[in-house]
Amino acid sequence: MTDFILPDIGEGVVECELLEWLVSEGDTVEEDQPVAEVMTDKATVQIPAIHSGVITRLYYKPGDIAKVHAPLFELKPANDDSGASQQQTPDVPKADVKAPETQPSDNAGSAVETFILPDIGEGIVECEIVKWHIDAGEFVAEDDVVVEVMTDKAVVEIPAKHAGTLVKHYHEVGQIAKVHEPLFDLAVEQEGAGVGATTASNENAVQASQSAAGNTVPAGFQEGGFEPPKVIEGRVPASPAVRRLAKENNLALQDITPTGKKGRVLKQDVLNALQQGQQGSAQTTSQPESTAASEQASHTVPLTPVQKAMAKQMVRSVSTIPHFTVSDELVMDPLIALKASLKAQFADADIKLTFMPFFIKALSLCLTEFPQFNARLSEDGNAMTYFDDHNIGFAVDSSAGLLVPNIKQVQNLSVLEIAEAMQRIVADAKRGKVSSSDLKGGTISISNVGVLGGTTATPIINYPELAIVALGKIQQLPRFDDQQQVISQSVMQVSWSADHRVIDGATMVRFNNVWLDYLSNPLKMLSKLR
Repeated sequence: MTDFILPDIGEGVVECELLEWLVSEGDTVEEDQPVAEVMTDKATVQIPAIHSGVITRLYYKPGDIAKVHAPLFELKPANDDSGASQQQTPDVPKADVKAPETQPSDNAGSAVETFILPDIGEGIVECEIVKWHIDAGEFVAEDDVVVEVMTDKAVVEIPAKHAGTLVKHYHEVGQIAKVHEPLFDLAVEQEGAGVGATTASNENAVQASQSAAGNTVPAGFQEGGFEPPKVIEGRVPASPAVRRLAKENNLALQDITPTGKKGRVLKQDVLNALQQGQQGSAQTTSQPESTAASEQASHTVPLTPVQKAMAKQMVRSVSTIPHFTVSDELVMDPLIALKASLKAQFADADIKLTFMPFFIKALSLCLTEFPQFNARLSEDGNAMTYFDDHNIGFAVDSSAGLLVPNIKQVQNLSVLEIAEAMQRIVADAKRGKVSSSDLKGGTISISNVGVLGGTTATPIINYPELAIVALGKIQQLPRFDDQQQVISQSVMQVSWSADHRVIDGATMVRFNNVWLDYLSNPLKMLSKLR
């Protein structure tokens, strides 16, 4: 027998009202078949079965309040070969009602509670363990973060529901955890009420079971055999699994012929639509045979470790940092002239001179005037850490994927030394051998999309940094001079992204103006060089 634990069904929702059972005890259900309809303070939600099997117990009756993370119904899985003697009947005495996911502990004053990974997003069935904040044997307070997980949408922190001692991790960092399956065990201190309190809290569950026993429902229930009590205008009735199947195949539910009662679309309806070639509005009406052949010839290639790391970094950045952008243009003609005058000197040192060392050095000078850009916000958002060293990162398109190494202590380096460090790092990147020290400790970054022909970009901040700038390609564009005469100028688009939690728009603009002034008038940098 398996208790179905009512999952999180909305942010901040801790309970819901049971509106209607769509099945009765003794009914056979299929995987993803709606079992119950509940109502929160935000919406009416259908709860599907996560496995095929037989409903053996309903813990509530319509009108009762069901608690999140407590049993909703009991299911005997279809692959459960246990004998009939082991199957519990609906009229079980109160004392036999079990507490949800709780095991005896070696400590007489505590019990081990298994934390079930709740729903953490619509359509999300699994996630990757990113970081355990609490190790086995450590104490955790109520609502303290226990583990960090990453879905295909965001990085999510999972807190403890109760205070206690963490007993066991069910997964290691990097492993995949399934929704509705155990995540960790927690030894929870028991109050004086003990087991009696648990029994009392489940009294309604027993009453629900006894009440439901008197209801008769035709045997052989199929998905859609019962009608939901409410129909939302313009919404086609279907289970979440059916909706997901239709979405994955670019089918619109409105275009699928339903066979369930009251127009409910069943899984078989979607499969029939696929077989018959029915297509919704999101799908093109016809596909050439060549396109279909091309899709059949496709293949899947796993991400490289670098690509996976970058994916995680970007997800964390966009999900935790409120980005805002500032764009401007840089007149490059003075910098072009300076670079040309220094080219021979750098060649003598066997260094290829690019514009990037000037961008990096000017950025370092600005960080001295605006130290809040060379800082890091604490995880709780309550403090700022300011760094003395300017470790400035720059994006490198390596054979292993996009890397953002950084040059250490730029404030102490000349333009020649910056160019030398860049040349070494780029050479390492081409060989796929960038050292971990070059990849760690960055404080601010530059992305150069112009080297690949890009004109402008909206860069994503390299978490946990606070700002990043993207450089576009140099263009010859008409501009007006001081005498309002049209002239040709070398212009580059620059775009900043900053963390709006600690950097406001006015500060970002002032910072950008100083940086552009150094680059438009590069001789000004000489007075600031050490």
